[in-house]
Amino acid sequence: MITEFQKGKISNSRILVTGGAGFIGSNLCETLLNYGAQVTCLDNFATGHRKNLEPFLDDSNFILIEGDIRNLETCQKACANTDYVLHQAALGSVPRSLKDPITSNEVNVTGFLNMLIAARDNDIKRFVYAASSSTYGDSESLPKVEDIIGKPLSPYAITKYVNELYADNFKRSYGLDTIGLRYFNVFGRKQDPNGAYAAVIPKFVMQFMDHDSPVINGDGTFSRDFTYIDNVLQMNIRAITTQNPDALNQVYNTAVGDRTNLKELTYLLKKYLSEYDSEIADVKVKHGPNRPGDIPHSLASVDKAKELLDYQPTHKIEEGLKEAVSWYWENLQ
Repeated sequence: MITEFQKGKISNSRILVTGGAGFIGSNLCETLLNYGAQVTCLDNFATGHRKNLEPFLDDSNFILIEGDIRNLETCQKACANTDYVLHQAALGSVPRSLKDPITSNEVNVTGFLNMLIAARDNDIKRFVYAASSSTYGDSESLPKVEDIIGKPLSPYAITKYVNELYADNFKRSYGLDTIGLRYFNVFGRKQDPNGAYAAVIPKFVMQFMDHDSPVINGDGTFSRDFTYIDNVLQMNIRAITTQNPDALNQVYNTAVGDRTNLKELTYLLKKYLSEYDSEIADVKVKHGPNRPGDIPHSLASVDKAKELLDYQPTHKIEEGLKEAVSWYWENLQ
């Protein structure tokens, strides 16, 4: 869904991807390199993986800077001679932030501010950053529209909302153009299934593949706007290439505009995984308590993104899960 104009603009650009060794960041690096961009990746490998970058390390258009966004000097170095920043670096996970709010704040707020300062000082043309659907907090309205939010329900949600406030302030104070992308439950290839804070889809895929029973938090009726990685890549590319001045200095839902509850999700995962291993169809699902900080339902309106960025999501949950399951089956055996 990317035009030749957009590909051409990317091919002549120098783009910094922070958190480029992570799930979303490494997919961005790969896509941008395929379009001919000069890509710099900044990562401290706290949550990202070197294996995600191995295919790019010998590419003359790829530079890896191992460093931490909590260090302003490192951010300045990474932003030097750069046209655009795609800021993906963050400590995700609501439970992680509840357990350790200080580190989440240091990375997600102080690190974000360091990157804004470095972008300002190096005359970055546009600063696109990963915002979060957690910003909607306790707002019960559905679908979620960008200008109606509630109170944050976790330290993580607070940090991502502060990012939006800082981005808006840097435009007003220094003229730095920004675009925030509120990600809704992104999933797909390269998403890590391991660790205490693994996202639900890769975690469940791994458990089903091991014939272990996944545990649903709650009764399974909580629903999410699960968003396949290709839709997220499209939004990032549209954000750095848009020629529409009205599209700048905005935040956008980055989602599909559809929701799936956890019961439906596990049904689909079992269905697609059973095509590779028929025994998975018999794996039972367990239920546990609801997680603190979780909202019951999440559903995005993507009308604003469609109108101002010409966003056209290509994958709904079924198409995305089929591709994701195929990738996991080929890479995690």
